[in-house]
Amino acid sequence: MSTQVTSLDQLNLAFAERFNARDIDGLLALNTPDAVFVPAPGQPVSGVEGIRGALEQFLGLQLPITMNVRHVFQTGDTGLAIAEWTLTGTAPDGSEVSLAGTTADVAVFDAEHGWRYVIDNPFGTA
Repeated sequence: MSTQVTSLDQLNLAFAERFNARDIDGLLALNTPDAVFVPAPGQPVSGVEGIRGALEQFLGLQLPITMNVRHVFQTGDTGLAIAEWTLTGTAPDGSEVSLAGTTADVAVFDAEHGWRYVIDNPFGTA
């Protein structure tokens, strides 16, 4: 089982670490059971299988993600994390990939699971 994220400012960095390790189960563990992931602007998916499928598409690019946390805001056990990310390089099919965005992610904390995404919105400013 993956290590809990105990500080909100580490949630996006944990995502990048697990993404770059191609750890799909570790990525899924960063979500609450009812989480929503928005893999493209205006196209949310939910549920473990929906989120898994969307993440597997990104992982299939076989490119590393970089993440720079800009801001975190917290009140009680609810937080908002803002981070800039990039995913660039040559995909396995030879196509050039240049994806980037600024997240607007809502997270919750509980003692059993640590910080987890309720809404993972990588194109949060789109």
